[in-house]
This record gives sequence, structure tokens and C-alpha cells, in this order.
Amino acid sequence: MPTAVSTSTSLEELTAKLTISFPIPTPTTVPDLVTTQELHREEDLLRNPSSFRHWWTAIQNVKEGHGAASKLEGPSDLTLDVATLLGPLSSPTSRKTFQRLTYLYEGALAQFPTSFKLWKSYLHTRMSFVLGKLIIKKRSGGRKKFPEMREALEEEQEDLERWEGGLDGVTGWEEWKSLVATFERALMWLPRMPRLWLLYLSIFNHPFCPPILSHSHARHTYDRALRTLPPSMHSRIWVRYLLWAESKGGATTVAIYRRYLSVDPSITERYTAILLAPENPAPRPLEAAKLLLSLARKAARGEYTSPEGKSPYQLLCDWIDVAEQYAEQVGLDVDDTEASHVAIEKAEEEKKAAVSQPTPPAVSKTGEVLRLAGPAVSVHADGKPLPAYDEDEDPLSPRKLNIEHIIYNDGLEVYKDQAGRLWTGLATYWIKRGEFDRAQVIFEKGIASVLTIRDFAQIFDAYAEFSESLISAMMESLADPDEDDDEVNAEEELDAKMKEFEELTDRRPFLVNDVLLRRNPNDVQEWEKRVALWGENDEKVAETYEQALSTVHPRKATANFHRLYINFAKFYEEGGTTGEAEADLDSARKVLEKATKVNFKNVDDLAEVWCEWAELEIRHETYDEAIRVMQRAAVVPKNPKINYHDHSLSAQARLFKSLKLWSFYVDLEESLGTVASTKAVYDKILELRIANAQIIVNYAAFLEENDYFEESFKVYERGVELFTFPVSFELWNIYLAKFIKRYSGTKIERTRDLFEQALEKCPEKSCKSIFMMYATYEEDYGLVKRAMSIYDRATKVVADADKFELFTIYIAKATANFGLPATRPIYERALEVLPDKQTAEMCLRFASMERKLGEIDRARAIYAHASQFCDPRVNPNFWAEWNSFEIETGSEDTFREMLRIKRSVQAQFNTEASYLAAQMAVKENAGQEEEEDEEPSDPMAATERQAGGGKAGPAFVASKSNPVVQREEPADGSAVAQGNQDEIHISDDEDL
Repeated sequence: MPTAVSTSTSLEELTAKLTISFPIPTPTTVPDLVTTQELHREEDLLRNPSSFRHWWTAIQNVKEGHGAASKLEGPSDLTLDVATLLGPLSSPTSRKTFQRLTYLYEGALAQFPTSFKLWKSYLHTRMSFVLGKLIIKKRSGGRKKFPEMREALEEEQEDLERWEGGLDGVTGWEEWKSLVATFERALMWLPRMPRLWLLYLSIFNHPFCPPILSHSHARHTYDRALRTLPPSMHSRIWVRYLLWAESKGGATTVAIYRRYLSVDPSITERYTAILLAPENPAPRPLEAAKLLLSLARKAARGEYTSPEGKSPYQLLCDWIDVAEQYAEQVGLDVDDTEASHVAIEKAEEEKKAAVSQPTPPAVSKTGEVLRLAGPAVSVHADGKPLPAYDEDEDPLSPRKLNIEHIIYNDGLEVYKDQAGRLWTGLATYWIKRGEFDRAQVIFEKGIASVLTIRDFAQIFDAYAEFSESLISAMMESLADPDEDDDEVNAEEELDAKMKEFEELTDRRPFLVNDVLLRRNPNDVQEWEKRVALWGENDEKVAETYEQALSTVHPRKATANFHRLYINFAKFYEEGGTTGEAEADLDSARKVLEKATKVNFKNVDDLAEVWCEWAELEIRHETYDEAIRVMQRAAVVPKNPKINYHDHSLSAQARLFKSLKLWSFYVDLEESLGTVASTKAVYDKILELRIANAQIIVNYAAFLEENDYFEESFKVYERGVELFTFPVSFELWNIYLAKFIKRYSGTKIERTRDLFEQALEKCPEKSCKSIFMMYATYEEDYGLVKRAMSIYDRATKVVADADKFELFTIYIAKATANFGLPATRPIYERALEVLPDKQTAEMCLRFASMERKLGEIDRARAIYAHASQFCDPRVNPNFWAEWNSFEIETGSEDTFREMLRIKRSVQAQFNTEASYLAAQMAVKENAGQEEEEDEEPSDPMAATERQAGGGKAGPAFVASKSNPVVQREEPADGSAVAQGNQDEIHISDDEDL
């Protein structure tokens, strides 16, 4: 805004125009202040000086008159520059109205000096003529009643007053000063009104406010407001005070924020952002770093909660960002850091020594409490002692920070699983200070200490990037050498750096493996990977195996720990990884000997070690040694009553009950030992009661191969005694088959006893095959009648799912041996025990058998019995067969009876569930029905098709011709086809 007047207007004329409200205008000093039309108003005010209504009405009338006069006023005679300087007072009407309002307000306040309404209106009026037009923002929603300071600052920042125009602070200095004086008078009368204070403080944010007011006077005014108002109102003042301080910057901001943070540290993060803001000409990184460090430590102790939701680790990372960006201003150099480390170690040693010394008595001889050396300990309100003074957290202290110690103590010791950012931050700090060697040491320490792949990747990537940038800088310096530089030394240094970078790249797989092993040193798979990484380096492979075996705890190891010992032994046995070295069997045996003394988690792991040792001896043809190894492993203790699953015992104590060990041992004896030694091992397995069914089968097969048949059968006998069904079922099958094959029909009674013994405890779901074998044996070597009795017995015992098949076999055998009539009692009993669905099928077979025997009435009765189980919609085949039977063998009466039964059964099954089942059955048979829809070649079949509606069987056809009548409507509701000319009319309503 321009601050100088134009050449057409003199300074004296401009000053005269602005001599408005000081001194206070009166009718004697300003002749035209009261017009002739306003004399009656003056008379009323003189007569009623104590009437607030008269004064307020007069003021409002002047304001309304000013509004009307402003609309009628013509263009200003002032130049644009002068009008801009004068702002709201650029027009004569405004100046005159300002004088009149000032005269009236002052007169009213002389009568009512403590009226808040009057003072507020007066101040607003004067502000409108000095500050300009207030821009009112529309706000959506309301404010919190008691917001946090961070939220309050953000909201107040958006709601700060904005003005359009305004009186220039230099040209209109007298009016600005008068406005401030008016506020001071108002606050003298009403010092406890916070609205007046806030209104007063708002003028200091005006862009035209004179500097003498908007700086020192404003700060003093804010301080007076805080001293005057009660503490409950301070938050409203502090919000504006802090925003005003931010706008001023520099030492003012620092001083005011420090005052507030001593009471409320919740906006410390905002303060640190201000201290390090890019627009701040004098940043204070050391103070910001100390504040952030203090916040991170308080948050870690639970004494501070970040308003922005940051965790203690995030606050510490913010501190690291500051240390990285302002390394020179915040942290110590290398020498000072080392000296600080020494001082810290010395202080810790003294503290430990003081703790270890006995505490002297704290009372005197008279019983009074004595104060020992040192100040009294301050405590929180909850009784917890306050932390001791730390110069690293004091923003007023000029001492720089020991970045290394802080990151080690506050970061790496606490956040072990998020150490990547901490290590890279520390290394970056030294890089910014130009200490490249120390940064490289930090990178190496970080890689050697992190516990997660994420942290490792973060450090390694930063390390590689640092190495590349350093090499690039050295190459650029070689391209443009200076006269003072030693080119030979520079090239050697560059070669060394490039070699280090290549080694770093080559070491990456090993470093990743180191990370995983540090996280879990008992991870067997990672040790195997480390062995594989060394490739053909036999020395390193052997060293890795030894390190792994000495590091891994057997009870905490992951799966297959025993494989480390086995693979290590094979390494020596095969002559290294390439096989070029000489085989070292003694070392391999020592490794396996050591493995046999390891307390593995699983007994099978220990057993596998012994088996691998024996296999090693077999591979090198030392068979006697292999037998001795297994004999050592399979030693039975004096007390064999040990629970194999008792994990409180060592694996060595439970090894003698390992089936894996004994299985290998017995296989070894079968291959290398004698029959007697093999039988002894098998017997030992059975004695220890650890055998499974396969052991029984193998033992019996071994005895059979060596012609010990009776002994093999005894083994089977022991097996079926040891095991219950269903395991013994398989043994019985093998045993009975072997016995029958051996003796055939020579030992019939013994065989029968075996079958009976097998069937004695056999469950119904497993006994079918044994019954079949038993009956077949009787047919081949015994009596047919006995075989039939076995089949009959089986039909009563087997499971329901197997009964239909067994009845079918039984009937077939009875037919073959005794003829069809002998099957009638079998069919009858089958119909009693079989489920409904299978009963219908069995009835069809029964009826077919009776028909073959010429028993038509019996067959018809069977059909009638089966009909109660057959829904016509679900089982159309049954009704078709019965229909065919009646056509071929029946009469009209029997056919009518069949139809009546069919309707009755259909009504019986006419339920929702059966209807849905019928619909599904119809869909399943759709393909079959389409084939049946084809035109039959046989005229008789066509007739039957027409009578049945294409689905049911034909009606009865007599030998004489009758007129065509309406046929029975099909059950599925399909359309009735044209009837046959020869079809007999049978009424559906007839009962006979």
C-alpha cells in the first residue's frame, strides 16, 4: 500500500482531514457537528442524560443517516493514492459521521461508563472507521467447547479476522493511537471482560497496524491480558498470542512458545516444526532436536501422548531426521563423541559403585531425619520420582548432543526389531559430517546386529548407495585432478574402495543368512543353507558344521537337527564336497558317535542316527561292525517299563522302544545274520510290545521262507492277540489264506476253529469277507449243507449295507445246490430284514422265481406286497413289470386290482418330500424316456404304449373288440393320447 501522499495534496491538508476524533469533537470545536434538525435530539439528551434508550436511539439514528448519505454521495474529489491512504475516512460523509458518532458515544459513556454493550458498540464503530470492512467467513458446524491447543490453533488460524481496506498506519497514526487509547479506557472500566480483550488484540493482526503498536505494545497487551483475566480464560488468549508470535517470528516466537511450553508441552511438535520451517531465516535445530528427544523419552516412559498420534519410535525418527539434516549444528564431532563416551562410561561405573555400597543410616542419634548429600528428590503427584535433570533435554543448554550414545541407548536398546532406520540414520549423520570411515564402521555394525530381513535390507541398500556415491565422487576427482593431489594414491584408494564394494556385494547371501541365524540360532535349515553357500570350500564347510553343532540347542532346534550330524559325517565319508579329498571314516564315526549322545527332541531322530551309522559301515563292507553298532543301539535296560512318550526322559533312555531302530536292525539281521539271530530280534520286538502289523507279517513271511510253517502260524496267532480290529482283520485274512494254502482239506477242524475264532470278535462291517472265505472253504473241502448254514448265519450278522449282496450270493448258491424251491425261505427272510428300497428289488426277483415255478398267485401276492415300497413316480420299472405280468397272466379283475393298488400307493406317497424326489427321478430318467418315446416296431408294444400314456404299462386287452373308451389319465398329468380301438373300457371308480 502506498504510504506517501500525491503531489496534488499537501501533508498539512491530509493531516487536517484526519484530525477527527482527537481531541473529542464537540459543538463548540466543530461548528457543523450538530445540525438544526438535530437540536431536538440534543434537547432530549440534555433533559434525559441518564436515559440509556435516548442515547442508544440517537446513535442508531446517526448510523442509519450515514448509510443513506453514503448511497447519495457522489465520487470523491481525492486522488486514488490519497483515497487509498485514508481508507474508510476518504469521503467527507464518513469523516463527519465518525465525528458525530464519537461525540455521541463519548457523551453516553460519560453517563454509563460501565456499560459493556455501549463500549462494545463504540469499539466496533471506531474499528470500522480505522480498520476497514470486516470480512465475515461463513463457518459450517460448531466448535468444540474445550478443544486441545493444537486443534484450537488450527481452528483459530482459519478464523482470524480479515479486513478490506483500512487507514494507513503512518498517515492515520493519530486515529490508530486514539483507537488504542479508547480500548485502554474501556479495559480500565471493564478489565474482566474477555471479549473486550480479544477485540483489542485482534487489531494487532491488521496489516496497516503501525509497528510501534503491533510489536512491543502488542506483546505487553497480551501479557496484561494474561495477568488480568482468570486462569480459566487464559486458553482463549494463548491461542491468539501463539498465532501472533508465529507471525512475528524470531526471538519473539521462541520466547513466547517457551513460556507456554513450560505449562503445556502438548504443542511441542508444532514448535519444533516452526523452529525448522524453511521460511524461518534463523532456524534453531539444536533446540528442536533436544525438544524432540525429550518428547521421545517421555513417550517411551508413558508420560506424553502425541497429539498427532505418533508413537515413541516415530518421535525418535523425527529427532534422527533433524540430526541428519543439521549434523554440524546438532551433534558432536568424532573426538568429542569419543570423549563423551569415556565420560558416560565413567559416570555409569561410579553409579554402579555407589549402588553396591551400603546405604548409611538416615537418622541421627536423636531419631531426627537427616538429609544426606544432594538435593531433595522431586516426585510426581502420583508419588513417582521425577527423572533427573538431563542436559540433552534442556533446550536452553548450548551443549551439542552425543548422537551415537542417544541412538544406542534410546533406540537400539529399545527398538530391536526396527533397528534399520536407526543404524542408517546414525551412518547418515557421520556422512553429513564427512566422517566416511566412521560411517562405514556404523554400517558394518548395523548389518552385524539387526534381527530382521527388513532392517537388513534397509541398511544394506543404504550402505551400497553410500559406497557407489563415494566411488563416483572419487572417479570424478580423478577426472579433474588438482595439482596438490597425489594421483597414484588416489587411484590405489579408488581400487581399494571398488574391491570393498565387490566384496560387499558377494557377502550379501552370507549376511542375510547371518541375520536369520541371529534371529533364531536353532534354525537347522538356515545352517544347512549356510553350508551350501560355501560351495566347494571344504575348510569353511567343516567349520560351519562345527559351529552349527556347537550352537544349536537340541531341545529348541527346528526339524531335522539330526540331519546336521548325518550330513557332517557324510562330508567326511565322501571326501569333502567335491569328493576329491581322501575319505576320513574315523572322523565320520566320531561325528556319529557324538550324535548318539545328543538328547534329541524325537527318539526317531536318534534312531536314524544309529541307522545311518550302520549304513555307513555297510557301504564300506564292514558288516560285523554294522551289526555291533545296531547291537549297541538296541540294548534293553534293566527296567523296560518305560513310557515311550514320556518326554521328560532323554531320547537315549527311550531309544530301545523305537520301532524304526528295531525294523532296521531286523532287516540287517535278515540280510547279514542267521535265522536264529533274526528270530531273536523279532522275538525281542514282540516281547517289548512295539511291533505293528507289518512286523508280524514280515516275521511270519521270514519263517515261511525258511520252512518254519508252524512257527509262522504261531506268529500270526501272537499278532491277532496283540492287535484288535480293524488291524487284526488284515492279519486274519493273511493268516487264513496262508493256512488254507498250506493244509487245504487235511486239517478241516482246525481250520474251522480258526474261522470261528476270527469271527468271534470281528465287527459286522468287517466280517463279510471272512464269512465268504469260510463258506468257500466248506464248499471246497467240507459239507455243502454247512456252507449254506454259514451263508445263513452271515446274513444275520453282516452290516445292513452288505446284506443284499450276501442274500444274492446265498440264493444263487442255494439254487445251484438245492434248486429253486429251496430259495423260498431265503427270499422270505430277506424280505423281512432288507430295507424298503432293496426289498422291492428282492420282491421282483422272488416273483420272477415263482413265475418260473408256475406259482402265478404267489407271484401276484409278492407284487402286491412289494407295491407298498414303490412310488409310481420314483419306481416306474416295478409297475411296468407288474403291468406286463398282469397282461400276460392275469384277468380283468386282477388288472383292475393292480390299478387300484397303484392309485392307493400313489396317494400314500403324495407328500411334498416324495413329490420332490419323484421330480428328481423324472429328470434323471429323462434321457431314458426320450428313447422310449420312439415309435415301436411291434404293434402290441404300440398298444401297450398308448394304454400307458407313453410311460405306464398297457391295460388289459381282451380277445374280443370293444368300442374306444377314455383311458386312465397318467399320474404325471400328461395329455391323454388317442385311445386304441381294441382297448377294453375299465372304470376307475369300480371297486372290483
